[in-house]
Amino acid sequence: MSISMNRRALLGAAAASAFASAAPAAFAQGSPDRSAILAAMKKAAAFMTDEVAVGGGYVWNVLPDFSRRWGELEASPTIIWVQPPGTATVGHAFLDAYHATGDEQFYAAARSAADALVAGQHPRGGWNYVVDTAGEESLKAWYETYGHNAWRMEEYHRYYGNATFDDAGTAEASQLLLRIYLEKRERKYRAPLDKAIQFVLDAQYPNGGWPQRFPFVENGGAHGHADYTPYITFNDDVAGENIEFLLYAHQALGSNDARLVDAIERGMDIYVKTQQPMPQPAWGLQHFPDTLKPAPARTIEPQAFATHTTGTNIRSMIGFYRLTGDRKFLERLPEALDWLDQVRTPQNLIAPGRTHPTFILEGSNTPVYIHRRGSNITNGQYYADTNPNNLIVHYGSFRNVDTAAIRAEYEAAAAMDPAALIAASPLKARAGSLKLPKYFTLRDVSIWDMSTDARRERPTTPARVAELVSGLNDRGYWPSPLTTISNPYIGPAPAEVTGGEYQTTRVGDLWDTSPYNTDYPVECISTQVFVRNLGDLIEGLAA
Repeated sequence: MSISMNRRALLGAAAASAFASAAPAAFAQGSPDRSAILAAMKKAAAFMTDEVAVGGGYVWNVLPDFSRRWGELEASPTIIWVQPPGTATVGHAFLDAYHATGDEQFYAAARSAADALVAGQHPRGGWNYVVDTAGEESLKAWYETYGHNAWRMEEYHRYYGNATFDDAGTAEASQLLLRIYLEKRERKYRAPLDKAIQFVLDAQYPNGGWPQRFPFVENGGAHGHADYTPYITFNDDVAGENIEFLLYAHQALGSNDARLVDAIERGMDIYVKTQQPMPQPAWGLQHFPDTLKPAPARTIEPQAFATHTTGTNIRSMIGFYRLTGDRKFLERLPEALDWLDQVRTPQNLIAPGRTHPTFILEGSNTPVYIHRRGSNITNGQYYADTNPNNLIVHYGSFRNVDTAAIRAEYEAAAAMDPAALIAASPLKARAGSLKLPKYFTLRDVSIWDMSTDARRERPTTPARVAELVSGLNDRGYWPSPLTTISNPYIGPAPAEVTGGEYQTTRVGDLWDTSPYNTDYPVECISTQVFVRNLGDLIEGLAA
C-alpha cells in the first residue's frame, strides 16, 4: 500500500531522462553492431554486480560515491530492497539478458540476485519490503529510526517481523525463483521456490482472500488503530499478483497439484463474494475477513469504498471470465459500472485525472478527502472529511477511472463464447503445456503471454541504441537524475510543531525521513533506468 513502482508501472512509464549526452557522430547513421551492444550490456551488468550490489541485492537509487542509498526510504549500507524495481526486478533483467545472448555472465548475475532473495526469505516463505544483510537487529534499528520517522510511510512505522504481499514484492521475488529454477533445474532453488508457493497457499483465507501481511502478529496496530494487515486486501493488486504467480507455477512446473488450482479458483471467487449489494455494488481497498464489508487500512485510508479499486476489480473479473468461461464473474459488473458513473467527481471539482473521488462512504455515496495537520510523526495526524480543499499530495483524493473504456471491455468479453475461452485459457490448459514468457522486463507481461517471447510491439530504434551505447559512462552506468530524496535521520521527532505549513507537502519538518521530490536533482545510479536501458539493448540485439 505504499508508493513504490511495481514492474507494471516501471515498464509502462515513459523512459526516464538522463544526464547522458547525445549519441556521437559515429553512430549517427545507424545502430551499433551486435558486438558493441553486447559489450555495453556486459559492462553495465558488471558495474551493477561488482560495485552497486550489496550481498547480491539492490536498492532503487545510489549516489555515485555510494554515500547514500534509497529504496522507498533511505537505506542503511547493508539493506537491499525487495519491492520493484529492486533486487528481483534487476534479477529478471539479468535473466532476460541471458535469454537474449546466452552469455553466462548474465545468468550468474541473475543467480546472485536470486541468492540474495533466498538469504532474505522469511522462514514461512514470503518477503518483507526490505532485507538487511547485517541481520535482524540491524533491520530493527533501521525501522526504529528511518522507518519510524517517515511520517507518511505508515507501513514502516513498526517492525512486524513477517512478510508482505504489498507492492508485488513477494510476487516478484517468487517469480524470479521460479524462472531461475526452471532455467537449469538447480536443486538449490527448488526448496525456496516450494516454500514461496506454500507461503501463498498458507496465507490464503478459506474464503479465498489474501491478507496484506502474513504470518499474523499480535498487537500489530499503530497510531491507536487496529492492525489492518490481516484484512482481505485488493489494494496494489495483492490477490491478482498471487493468482498470477500460482498459475505460472501450475503451468511451468508441469504440476497437476490440485492445491494450486483450488487456490486460484478461490482467489477469483473472493472478488464475487466481496462485491457489496445494491445500491453500492463496489469494493474497498480491504475487506473484513468475516463480514466481507469494506475495512479501513492506514490512517490515510478510511473505511470506505475505493473507486480505483472498484475499477481494477472489474477488469480483473473480466479476466477471470476469460480464464474460466464462467459468467458469474460478469453478472454484477454492470451494477458496479453504473455505480462508478453515479459517484463521479462533482462538476465543480473536475480536472485532468480527477474523474472520481478516491473514497466514497458506505451508506451515503458521500466522497471524503484526506488531510493532515502537524509537522512530523510525533505531532502529526491524518484525517478524512468532506472538504475537497487543502488535500495531501502524496496520496490522491481523486482518481482517473475510465468507465467508458472498462464498459467497452466488459461488453466485448460478454460477447465471447465461453467454450472458446476455455479452449484458449492458461488455467484450463493441461499443466505443463505452457511455458513462461521468454522475457519479463521488456514490457508488462501476464499469464496471457505464456509460451511467447513477450517482446515489445515497437522495437528499439537505432538512434536509441546508439544513445545508450554512447551514454554509458567510463565506470559502466548511465548517469540519471535523482529526483526523489529525503532528509537524513537526525534523531527522534519533537512533540512540538515546528515552522512551516505541511498540509500539502510530501515531507514535513527536518525530522521527517519521508521521500520528496527535489527541485535540484543530482546524479545517481538508478536500477529503474538500468532495467529499462538493458531492455532497450536486448531489443536492439534482436533488431
